[in-house]
Amino acid sequence: MIQKVSHIGIAVNSIEDAAKLYTEALGLEVKSVEVVADQKVRIAIIPVGNSRIELLESTDPDGPIAKHINTRGEGLHHLALQVDGIEGILEALDRKGVPLIDKKPRIGAEGAKIAFLHPKWTRALIELVE
Repeated sequence: MIQKVSHIGIAVNSIEDAAKLYTEALGLEVKSVEVVADQKVRIAIIPVGNSRIELLESTDPDGPIAKHINTRGEGLHHLALQVDGIEGILEALDRKGVPLIDKKPRIGAEGAKIAFLHPKWTRALIELVE
């Protein structure tokens, strides 16, 4: 079951440079910055009410965020939906023929279980987060 929008992921070349808009201009605060090594990404978490913005900086020139920026430029990368029972949701989507990047959850920022739906079907990269 989808509970809410968890976060919006924004691909950036530099977390420090991009964070200035959110901290200096909009008055928000960076809660934390962490590296998710297996995804080759450094993430800054900026809470906004019951949701958050995640600034995504590649830690590897061949990583998925670097490739995204090279082809599309900096900007919106994905929309994340908070769910309850991610494994069951992935199984149900797979049975319905929804193309999945991840048929099983993996670990993302803050130790959350995550999985991505294929953007060719969803028209945007959608992440499920539990």
